[in-house]
Amino acid sequence: MDFEFDWIILYNLVISLVAIIVLQVVGMLIFFIKTPFNDMDELKKGNVAVGLALAGKFIATGIILGISAYTNTSIWHMALWFVVGQVCLVIVYWVFELLTPKFKIADQLQKGNVAVGLLLCAVFIGTAISISSLII
Repeated sequence: MDFEFDWIILYNLVISLVAIIVLQVVGMLIFFIKTPFNDMDELKKGNVAVGLALAGKFIATGIILGISAYTNTSIWHMALWFVVGQVCLVIVYWVFELLTPKFKIADQLQKGNVAVGLLLCAVFIGTAISISSLII
């Protein structure tokens, strides 16, 4: 059996991995910009609520990127679905904020309200699963 290493496959794999990592980081930066407090400072303080919200955002972005990478052969199409997914996640955050008029989500996260952090985590993940069904 003759085995010849295919450099094109390796090149495509590396480019795809770099694109996924960059887009994942961009997704997290969007969330950092969106919150009125410093997420990293809150994590250093041990704020579980912020950690849960960030985890949900990270998982949601990963779900969207994973499905878009799996179903698209073009990095540009994957990036396009990433943008669609991020816009949907931001809209869902705003809708979640509208549905909780008695308190501001960011304030509750900063105060360490784990219930709000967990619910936001689930909202992000559920939204990502729903968005993924559009990509397929």
